[in-house]
Amino acid sequence: MTVPNAGLATAITAIRSGPQGPEIAAIFDFGGTVIDGFPRKRLLRLFGRRGAEDVLLGGIRNATTDGEYGRFLRQLAEALAGKPEAELDELGARLFKRTVYGHLYPEAWQLIRVHQAAGHTVVLASSATRFQVAPAAAALGVEHVLYTPMATQEAILTGYADGKTLWRNGKAEAVREFAADNGVDLARSYAYADGSADLPLLSLVGHPVAVNPDPSLTATAGEQGWPTLHFRPRQAPRLTDYGRTAAGFAGLLGGAFYGVAAKSPTKDRQQMADALMAHAASNTLSITGVQLRVTGAANARAPRPAVFLFNHQSQFDIVIVPEVLGGGVTGIGKKELTSNPIFGPLMRFVGVTFIDRSSTAKAKAALVPVVETLRGGLSIAVAPEGTRSYTPDVGPFKKGAFHIAIQAGVPIIPIVIRNAGEISWRNEMVARRGTVDVAILDPIDVRDWDPNDMDDKVAAVRQLFVDTLLDWPKPDAD
Repeated sequence: MTVPNAGLATAITAIRSGPQGPEIAAIFDFGGTVIDGFPRKRLLRLFGRRGAEDVLLGGIRNATTDGEYGRFLRQLAEALAGKPEAELDELGARLFKRTVYGHLYPEAWQLIRVHQAAGHTVVLASSATRFQVAPAAAALGVEHVLYTPMATQEAILTGYADGKTLWRNGKAEAVREFAADNGVDLARSYAYADGSADLPLLSLVGHPVAVNPDPSLTATAGEQGWPTLHFRPRQAPRLTDYGRTAAGFAGLLGGAFYGVAAKSPTKDRQQMADALMAHAASNTLSITGVQLRVTGAANARAPRPAVFLFNHQSQFDIVIVPEVLGGGVTGIGKKELTSNPIFGPLMRFVGVTFIDRSSTAKAKAALVPVVETLRGGLSIAVAPEGTRSYTPDVGPFKKGAFHIAIQAGVPIIPIVIRNAGEISWRNEMVARRGTVDVAILDPIDVRDWDPNDMDDKVAAVRQLFVDTLLDWPKPDAD
């Protein structure tokens, strides 16, 4: 019996229309389901040895056989024995921010958020260790984490598991105990896993889902009629990506110089700045093979001036935003960008205001002239999160941009960007081919907001970003 892929949209619709509440659990396997794996060759290039980093990263991808998992445990014992437990917690956090975050499946993030919105109890369950799973769980906002515990003696790791590992039946048993302790009804709950080793887990719940299944799980899912989801693999940059990126940055600089030169006879700095951004952005997108799919494009043109807010996951955002907004806009950026050899000089030329985030007083002082900029007719684009996120999630919003809009008497216009973090990972300057979705939402009038009492209103604007990312609107017709 062949069962077609249920599809992510179908799965989300079923979750939203199904039972709600904390007695329903959504249990996610980790490696291969929430996080893609790390090819061995990639690891050796990164670290050049079988140290703790190599073993932890390599163990994120689920083993498919008892032998593979046994080898992982032996490597773990060799790499971790004698190390302070706190040192491994720090290492796990560093590895997540350096490498692991880029392998997060955005589809899994979306499923987790949909389950959370339904009030479900979300659980990450892994045969790996806390050092591998906990940093990702924290970034994903998942409170409940089940993992293979490691034994210690006076806070020093022995290298061996503390009791049963969460492998095969061990994981299912841990989930069963968790359900009993937390009032979870497994018969109405969901489980997501990619390997046949997790058949005991999948068989526990009423809604098992095979994600990127191995051949054995594919066969079982077909026989049992379980839905199957396929998430796109997170690709490390290839040589061609590096080549296109280098050419793209050359095109950015060339476009910038051309734009300024073309408008220099006007001696109008704003016209030159607009031309700089237009030619630099379009050149970069074209050469790197990045396309934009825009919803709500009319909101980019009117009303003006406005404060445009965009969520920030990639350095590529500063190419995307000028492209969708066109001219008549400048920005606010962190002071550190002034040292960027490419973007720093260009951002200074187009009038970006740089703020020193180390000092609240200096940051507020730097924003005072921005109000006059808006009153003079020039719009502002700003990332209210203040920094790039490691996941597709939207971080807390700072209030500076809202204060500026209130003082200037101009509207707030949200720009929701999806997929930019896949095109160019947070900590990389390499761009991959692909399509970035951009939704420009309706203007928000903030003139009657009380600057001293706007926490709820700012939170509501942030929620618009989250809701849009979870339920994307249809793109504008060509």
